[in-house]
Amino acid sequence: MTNKTTIILAALAAIAIVSTTIFTDMQTPSNKAYAQQAPYYFQQQQNTTSVTGTATTSVSPDLVDIQLGVDTQAKTAQQAMSENAQAMNATITAIQNLGIVSNETGTKGFTIDPVYNQTGPYPPYNEYKNELIGYKVSSTLLIETTKLSLAGKILDAAVGAGANRVDSVSFSLSPAKQQSIQNNLIGQAVLNAQSKAEKALAPLGQKIIGVKTVNLSEFNMPQPVQAYGMTAMNAAPMMAQTPILASNQEITTTVNVIFLIGAQ
Repeated sequence: MTNKTTIILAALAAIAIVSTTIFTDMQTPSNKAYAQQAPYYFQQQQNTTSVTGTATTSVSPDLVDIQLGVDTQAKTAQQAMSENAQAMNATITAIQNLGIVSNETGTKGFTIDPVYNQTGPYPPYNEYKNELIGYKVSSTLLIETTKLSLAGKILDAAVGAGANRVDSVSFSLSPAKQQSIQNNLIGQAVLNAQSKAEKALAPLGQKIIGVKTVNLSEFNMPQPVQAYGMTAMNAAPMMAQTPILASNQEITTTVNVIFLIGAQ
């Protein structure tokens, strides 16, 4: 073997050693990272049951909303407004004399509209024309109070003072009472769901061992109960006191509970 051949073989051997070292260094971080990974454990499947609980209660409303108004018509808008204001002011005074305070009343609406009368037909084409004959002013007053016993008296006093339109009388729950009832119903609905689950699981040799989730639904609040209405311009002074009675309302809520279950 010549010196030249010996040198070539030595060079190839050196290259092989360097390549092996580099390849080994490149593999080390990956191997270390793999070694540092936490072992994976399969999570044991949980046995659950989903139950819907309900709770219902009947409550008496504690809020009455009365909407009434005054309609006036005159040849001029100014005259119609003046007559309307006079009748509405008298109406408000009569209501306040019953014990209704200012923060229980408010203006719901106010409009001024032209009033036309259709005339004709006129020759030669039998045309009709709209003739302006005056203006109509409508003002609406809203009374919202917890003094339910005054509902009938409010109507009598208002109509007697000049109101000639009663749009509606409705009963509902005040926000404070509504919130209190809702808080109570949530607990009752959860207990109802628990009772249902226990009765269903007992024959199967299972029991509740925990709770996974609780989902609350929207409360089923009743619409305000309409108790009274009167056509505009047909309201007449009432000789006897108008009976206005509030009826109970039902409130319902539901909850969905997913229970964890196990053997008894």
